[in-house]
Amino acid sequence: MAVVSPHFLNSPLPLLPSSSSLCLLSSSNLPSARPQNFAPSLSSSSPASSPMDNTPRKFMDFPFVTAPHRNLMIDLVSTVENRLQSQLKPCTLPSDVQYYYNQSGTSQGSLHIRSAIALPRTFAKLSIITVDFILGSWLHCELPTGGALNITSLSAYLNASTDAPNFLIELIQSSPTSLVLILDLPPRKDLVLYPEYLQTFYENTRLDSLRQTLEKLPEVRPYYSAALYIRCVTSPTSIMIRVNTEGAEPGRMEEIVKDHVDPVAKEAIAIWLDQCACGKRNVEEAEKAYLEKRDGLIKNKTIEIDLGSSFPRLFGPDIANRILGVIREVYNG
Repeated sequence: MAVVSPHFLNSPLPLLPSSSSLCLLSSSNLPSARPQNFAPSLSSSSPASSPMDNTPRKFMDFPFVTAPHRNLMIDLVSTVENRLQSQLKPCTLPSDVQYYYNQSGTSQGSLHIRSAIALPRTFAKLSIITVDFILGSWLHCELPTGGALNITSLSAYLNASTDAPNFLIELIQSSPTSLVLILDLPPRKDLVLYPEYLQTFYENTRLDSLRQTLEKLPEVRPYYSAALYIRCVTSPTSIMIRVNTEGAEPGRMEEIVKDHVDPVAKEAIAIWLDQCACGKRNVEEAEKAYLEKRDGLIKNKTIEIDLGSSFPRLFGPDIANRILGVIREVYNG
């Protein structure tokens, strides 16, 4: 999937118990960015609380979320990078892409991308490198209705030397008592045409038990994305839930993230690393072409549907073009 949880930027997420009245960053509620005078670089960065404060934000800071949420994201990113370190280049994004914001400080975000190292053709044929790139992000947006939307995400994409699933986790918090979790190993092959694929990656790994564990909590309900496209590219074991702790004791959301979401997410990333990123798969040349085409379609469709319209409203055209240009380059690289 995409950076900054694009399918939530334009789809309704209920913030109130009774309705879906607030559409996250939709055209009716999205704070518009000023079209000029954007800060050009990290040297004049501004947190939301004070546009003139020259405090740089880093990806691994995850500055606007609770400690359990932050610790989970740091642990997941560190686990992936440590395990796949030999396959990844350092992050070389420009400073004004690694951290970006609008002039008023109401919207700011961070982007982190590490692409796979390039091997000589002789070694490339050995399929030593299975990773295409990993992409992490956080997004903070103050809402006109009060409060803020905070999104953290980590995606890991594999290349065509393997047909194993990718990895995605996104946590979307729209209030202290409302959290949406998306956790999935999105398939890269048709599960009807390839039942072995379904059995290998989804049945034998017992991924569905992770979803069942979370859904036993009384505060948890299924979440259904308004974007049908998102629903059709997720796996049958995807975790798409909404956690609502309104009326509960203070700290209940943090408790759920620490004691329930954290271990489930870490088990899922361990399965992905062992069975997908580091697993052995034989992919014929003809199938590689199919995988490259399918992967490319999904990546570019994500930008077309969501990011292309939401980012200019959040950050203005100059910053939006800068960030989206980098993402497109990586997606199509």
